[in-house]
Amino acid sequence: MRTILILIKKELLQVFRNRSMLPLLTVIPIIQLILLSYAASNEVKELNLAVFDEDHSNFAQRIIHKFTASDLFVLRALPSNDRQAMDLIQNDAVDLVVRIPVDFEKDMLKGEAVKIQLLANAINGTKGGLASGYATAVIENFGRGIQSETQWLRKAGQPINKPVSITYSNWYNPELDYKVFMTPGILGVLVIIITLILSAMNVVREREIGTIEQLNVSPIKKYQFILGKLLPFLLIGLGLLTIGLVAGKLIFDIPMRGNLGLIFLFCTLDLIVVLGLGLLISTFAETQQQAMFIAWFFMMIFILMSGLFTPIESMPEWAQWLTYPNPIAHFVSIMRLVLLKGSGFADVAQHFKVLGILAIVFSSLAVFSYRKTSA
Repeated sequence: MRTILILIKKELLQVFRNRSMLPLLTVIPIIQLILLSYAASNEVKELNLAVFDEDHSNFAQRIIHKFTASDLFVLRALPSNDRQAMDLIQNDAVDLVVRIPVDFEKDMLKGEAVKIQLLANAINGTKGGLASGYATAVIENFGRGIQSETQWLRKAGQPINKPVSITYSNWYNPELDYKVFMTPGILGVLVIIITLILSAMNVVREREIGTIEQLNVSPIKKYQFILGKLLPFLLIGLGLLTIGLVAGKLIFDIPMRGNLGLIFLFCTLDLIVVLGLGLLISTFAETQQQAMFIAWFFMMIFILMSGLFTPIESMPEWAQWLTYPNPIAHFVSIMRLVLLKGSGFADVAQHFKVLGILAIVFSSLAVFSYRKTSA
């Protein structure tokens, strides 16, 4: 045990003696957390709108006013023909074209079916889908209003279909603040990225500066060497998580409904997986640059398939299976479940099982792959 403590002290001294390392572990993660939490958002606050009005009636003007009265739409153009409308979409000048057909008002007063065409610029699928959804909601709201106004035109005794009244509430994030949703996930990603890169460069740095030979000829067992390399970065990762949670609470007022002890317990297990992978990379890499490139290769896959930006349920089935060995995917999910929903251990037990298996696999590979030999 004394040997392991000495190795831990050595690693921590090496890290904190490096003046460029302290900002990397303290200031930079907070700056990244703030910037990414504000920038990484799927919220659509302004949609450029064009209305192709072929009816020029009072009802047509009213539905245009419905769109412009909303903060979501900004009227940019009033094309007079199909060619102009399509040019606006092709030139990326508008996100949505609403086409109001001829006899729109007349057909509505008669109670006949009316079709309004929506042309969405779906080069950005998320934005196009939201634009269509918002426009559909505006049109349906307008239709319900007209239906109640024109009841007197219906024949006596004819039943009137009353519009459905919907009451809803938003749980866990009642203000629909996207930062509340993104910040816990981004914090998890930052903790994993920094610890993976530091651990991946650790052994290979010893090899480059020549101190690995001194360690190899010393009476240190392999498991002591691995623990001495793993535990310091585990402590650093937990420290980063603490700093991030404090910053998230003070800056974004992130709710912390669940047990923070559960977060730290899962973070410890997740970091063991990541550090095992990092030490495995460091054992096989010849230079620090090579280790960084290999680590970044894994990080890109882990981040893009973590569910941070797109739901895992929306991925193809084969891609969903690939998220099981992804430590970031589990960390992002746990952070959101525990902090925002207040989930307990029973709710996240499956994540613990998967991470437990991964921790054993990667840690064992790191121990067996390291060959304690002298030059």
